[in-house]
Amino acid sequence: MGGAMRVVLGDQCSRGLSALSDLDPAADVVLLAEVEAECTYVRHHKQKIALVLSAMRHFARALAARGVRVEHVRLEDGGNTGTLAGEVERAARRHRPARIVCTHPGEWRVLQDMLGWGALTGLPVEIRDDDRFFCPPDWFRDWAREQEAMGEGGPDAPEQLRLEFFYREMRRATGILMEGDAPAGGRWNFDAENRRRLPARFPVPEPRRFPPDAITREAMETVERRFPGHFGTLDAFGWPATARDARAALDDFVSNRLPRFGHYQDAMAAGEPTLFHGLVSTSLNAGLLSPRECCDAAVEAWKAGSAPLNAVEGFVRQILGWREYVRGIYWLKMPGYAALNALDARRPLPWFYWSGETDMACLRQVVRQTRDLAYAHHIQRLMVTGNFALIAGLDPAQVNEWYMVVFADAYEWVELPNTHGLAIHADGGITGSKPYAASGAYINRMSDYCRLCPYDPKRATGPDACPFNLLYWDFLARHEARFAANPRMEPALENMRRLGPEKLAQVRAQAAAFLDGLD
Repeated sequence: MGGAMRVVLGDQCSRGLSALSDLDPAADVVLLAEVEAECTYVRHHKQKIALVLSAMRHFARALAARGVRVEHVRLEDGGNTGTLAGEVERAARRHRPARIVCTHPGEWRVLQDMLGWGALTGLPVEIRDDDRFFCPPDWFRDWAREQEAMGEGGPDAPEQLRLEFFYREMRRATGILMEGDAPAGGRWNFDAENRRRLPARFPVPEPRRFPPDAITREAMETVERRFPGHFGTLDAFGWPATARDARAALDDFVSNRLPRFGHYQDAMAAGEPTLFHGLVSTSLNAGLLSPRECCDAAVEAWKAGSAPLNAVEGFVRQILGWREYVRGIYWLKMPGYAALNALDARRPLPWFYWSGETDMACLRQVVRQTRDLAYAHHIQRLMVTGNFALIAGLDPAQVNEWYMVVFADAYEWVELPNTHGLAIHADGGITGSKPYAASGAYINRMSDYCRLCPYDPKRATGPDACPFNLLYWDFLARHEARFAANPRMEPALENMRRLGPEKLAQVRAQAAAFLDGLD
């Protein structure tokens, strides 16, 4: 009685969490609460729930071993209210603290819940900044105002909030990959070197996986018992659930896959779900790794001569650039951002996104891989599942829910701008200067999926025409007026016009028949 109750959320199992920075073990109590509502507000992949439960249980045990008084409410404990607010209120009645201390949550809906804890408990609630990120939301907001003020479209013009500008500011602010005032290697961006297709029979190292220990196995049993109908399987679960294992996974990536990550980061290959990717986003987003240690580990590899600059810069850009950028967009534009539907997309999500039962080999590969691993790399998400959703005009709310459900690293702050903005352009251009629409030619160029497919990526009409081709041209025709003034879309629109009215009408009729078949 009289100390602070410090609330730690499931994605905040971090040793340096701001809510714990001045912890007094003699007077304070730390609350970790596993609650039904956080497992079911979307029907999360079984592996994500198991990972978060295991991380919380490991973290609670580690705190207790340091002499910290921990109140750890398990999912199946008697009296568990099933909500964060309910467990905060119950714990406050039990411990009678003088105040509640917490760290700013990652999701808007949790912040609204947190803002009500004071009235619920009658206690002062201190919500501290989440300093596990490089860029505070207030800094991003100030930067966004400056960028928008420079635009010709007025203070709300979205076209100036570009990643590249933000990324350069982050490099300057942190000194990461900087040589004085200049970028390392004389260039900010080496993306042009990072678009190679994987050669046939190219050796790909297996990423390190972590066999479930007793705590993780218990969490998995809880998930199977409580959430048997949720998407995915637990058979291949191998995610790190502690900071120590997460660091070991990072070191494995830096040593064994980072050197070739750059060249092949956009490649896709059948039977190779991870290729040279880091697989660190799950640990990062759950709080088991910090973005600083990820960037530092990669930069040290470059300085030691064990990884080339194009690979290291590409990895750093994903974390220091894109990850920080989408978080800034999320907190700048919410809550209205989630409701945007700039392309007026209304078609229901096809069932094959859940079942993987489709003749389209690329989608079949990615959906089944996602079901088994709770993972797909960024090009699979953007240019296969996201690209199809974009050009087919799938409903943004259903698409976003699918992305939130199926991936172990999915939290709304990072999922929503990635999907809503970059993948399906529902935000109308806030996060991307053009939609990432592509035909089957892109998938054929960057993968070997098409050799497994009955459809021909070189055909735009006929019974064996690739559906991505049909839908791509149909998408451009549907939105020709909208994109006519966008210089980045002009080459694609000009190619569409070269088809001629008769061929385009034939393509669009076949696209309509294909979409009707989805229903």
